[in-house]
This record gives sequence, structure tokens and C-alpha cells, in this order.
Amino acid sequence: MKLLTGNDLPTGDVIWWTGSEWSRHVEDAADVGDQGEAILQAEEGARHVNGPYLIDATATPEGPRPAHIKDRIRALGPTVRPDLTLKPADPDVGNWVI
Repeated sequence: MKLLTGNDLPTGDVIWWTGSEWSRHVEDAADVGDQGEAILQAEEGARHVNGPYLIDATATPEGPRPAHIKDRIRALGPTVRPDLTLKPADPDVGNWVI
């Protein structure tokens, strides 16, 4: 399974390709298969995402799980403060005040 990830241009948030748009939740990510590179180039060219790249993942009942620890951390948030981790379908995502 291949996923496409990158960063949202306005906010810098980690985002995942869903098959039709971008989401801040890895659970929404879709397997891009052999289409990954073409989607990556089109989305980066359209300035919808910053620094997109393809990663390996495994399908689980809870949704895709990135294969590499770096991408698992990107998907779930900081490892030192569990209260700051990104929760699935968090209604406040994108409304954080820093």
C-alpha cells in the first residue's frame, strides 16, 4: 500500500491524500498505488501541497498505518505530550491557536 503525504501550504499541517482531496487524518488516506507519482506531481504543481512524498503503509481495521516510525509520528503528532496528539475526526483540527 502506498500513501501520499505532505504539508498544507497555509498552515504547515501534515496532510494525507484521500483519493479526491487532502485530509489532516491518516485514517482518511487512500492507497494511491501506481498513480502516486502522477498525483504527487499534479497536486504539487497546482500548489495544493508542500513537499509531497510517497510512503509505504499497511492496511489495518483502523485505517492505514505508515510503515516508517517517522511517518507514524507525523500522522499522530508529538510523542511526548499525549494531550497534543491528533485525534481521528477531531472537530477542532485546523482551529488551533498557537
